[in-house]
Amino acid sequence: MRGGRARRILTVCLGNHCRSPLAAVVLDRLGGATIEARSAGIRDRWAGRPAHSTMVTVAALRGYDLSAHRGAQVSGDLLEWADVVLAMDGTILAALRDLSDERTGAKLGLYLEDRDVPDPWGRDDAAFVAVVTLIEDGAARFLP
Repeated sequence: MRGGRARRILTVCLGNHCRSPLAAVVLDRLGGATIEARSAGIRDRWAGRPAHSTMVTVAALRGYDLSAHRGAQVSGDLLEWADVVLAMDGTILAALRDLSDERTGAKLGLYLEDRDVPDPWGRDDAAFVAVVTLIEDGAARFLP
């Protein structure tokens, strides 16, 4: 905890439909009271809509509940809110840099630090399972 409050982590993917909602739920659950995680997307296409049905199903098999998720687009307010902003891939990181100022830009990084979390959109169930595993494994570096 930072200054008596949970560390605020914002996870960001393209549409806030698959990867970033899962990452936020994983970080929230595994981090307990030490992490408060939210998610958003660069695009507004899925704003207000639920997570991808395959991701909801695959996540549930690992004990993560995405049923309440509703997509949100990244905003200046969310960037200000976060202590750390984690992009799911390099393309998203570049887009976040374009949206950030000097202060919020210093918060940006990749979720997996040195590689992308592949987008499972349009792929088979195995791709979604692989993403869940990557996100779970990647969460360890943010836990106390």
